[in-house]
Amino acid sequence: MHFVIAMMRHETNTFSPVATPLASFNRGSRTEGPAFGEAAVQGCEGTNTAAAAFIDMARKQGDSFVMPLLANAVPSGVVTAEAFALMCEAILKEVHKGCDAVLLDLHGAMVVESHDDAEGELLYRIRTIAPNVPIAVALDLHANFSEAMVANATTIAGYCTYPHIDIYETGVRAARTLMAALRGEVRPVILRRTLPMLTHTLRHSPREQPMKDIMDRAMAAEREGEVLSASVFGGFPLSDIPHVGFTLLVVADADRQDPAQRLLDELETMAWSRRADFVFPLESMVESLRFAKSLEDGPIVLADHGDNCASGGTTDQMMVLAEVMRQGLADVVAGPFCDPAAVAEMITAGVGQEITVAVGGKIDSPALNLRGHPLQLTGRVKTITDGIFQVTGPMFTGMQVRLGRVAVLETKGVLVVVCEKPQEPYDTGVFTHAGIDPTRKKYILLKSRQHFRAGFEPIARHIVLVAGFGVCSSDLSSFPYKNLPRPIYPLDADVELKKAILPQPREGIPR
Repeated sequence: MHFVIAMMRHETNTFSPVATPLASFNRGSRTEGPAFGEAAVQGCEGTNTAAAAFIDMARKQGDSFVMPLLANAVPSGVVTAEAFALMCEAILKEVHKGCDAVLLDLHGAMVVESHDDAEGELLYRIRTIAPNVPIAVALDLHANFSEAMVANATTIAGYCTYPHIDIYETGVRAARTLMAALRGEVRPVILRRTLPMLTHTLRHSPREQPMKDIMDRAMAAEREGEVLSASVFGGFPLSDIPHVGFTLLVVADADRQDPAQRLLDELETMAWSRRADFVFPLESMVESLRFAKSLEDGPIVLADHGDNCASGGTTDQMMVLAEVMRQGLADVVAGPFCDPAAVAEMITAGVGQEITVAVGGKIDSPALNLRGHPLQLTGRVKTITDGIFQVTGPMFTGMQVRLGRVAVLETKGVLVVVCEKPQEPYDTGVFTHAGIDPTRKKYILLKSRQHFRAGFEPIARHIVLVAGFGVCSSDLSSFPYKNLPRPIYPLDADVELKKAILPQPREGIPR
């Protein structure tokens, strides 16, 4: 057989002021912008990604494949229409040549200038070219679902972990159902229910309640053969689009849909009964840092979740660092902060030189009426690097990270790591590549919400969540939503449960 394999991943924060052009799709690539063809394969193979699982499956079976696109961007604002068109064209061109199946490593929350459901639009365009081709899709736990995405896929599987360390395994799950369909063993039908719940991502971890029992039940149903696959999607609440919500998705054999419907009923009841538990309680930044200062043993991770990169933050809001310094916390490593101008100034000054530089605060966030406030810092330039390292931790293992140039400023007991490109600190390499050992610091200030746990939880004695400011604020009531499906909990506290309209079972399997 012959497969088309592609990766096109972006989580879009529609409130973020950071634009997402084609050049932004370079995470995991060794080039600026996406990788194509053989370069895409080389950038992907051997990594903890769904696309790598698809490649390994094809090779193990002795099948041929092409990989027209490896495009993976750090979460940010709306993707340009031009970037989306070029990425789609790369995939569609190969589908048009003919294939036995398409396997896609997507996110599920990409919004572009021309479409609020980029993944659904891509699947629709593939179906227009090849109406009967089977399509397997691997999605992030924070995917949002439209009818187009469900109606045009053959099978869908979502991550079961957060931080996402099972991305490769998710690809295996999606491919397994697809191959069973190609062999004629099953006729996949996708059943979905989206609940009117705007849930907080800090309540999505399957390691803890309220998500744990829900995800455990779904995984057990899949493992024990009740259904072909089962996925729970918390959704991405920072996208102001009409199809945000908490989604339960089951892939069943067309001849065995009753167990799938019963499973959906059970999962729906569990999720809705816990809706209040999916709201994250806020604590002031000052109080959180005061508590952190009272702790004795380090390292103590301070997670600034209001400006976290993995949810589309600018990563240049400086209020938490300013408060850390005001309260006198010492022996701190902080970052990475994204500020190309500050990096350039430090590089011009040179390693070992004293410099006064305005760090961060260069970007305003009009959607939330937030003005940038640079933090004036005086210190010594400690290190300059090219910002390139390979992930060794459990999330995106093996992928290459490119921070752009990096400069480290040593000031008043704090090492401030500044880079040219935004990066979620899910791997300790953000510091170790610059010669900084975070295990030897008392405090580690990160701009992250949950993914930092993949690399930093094993070395942390304590973790303190800090509600900084930014377009990833945990106060969902502060966002000027205009396009959300309403009513929705908790913005509309008296909402009654309304089941999403389920797609009808699709008879037959693609050839």
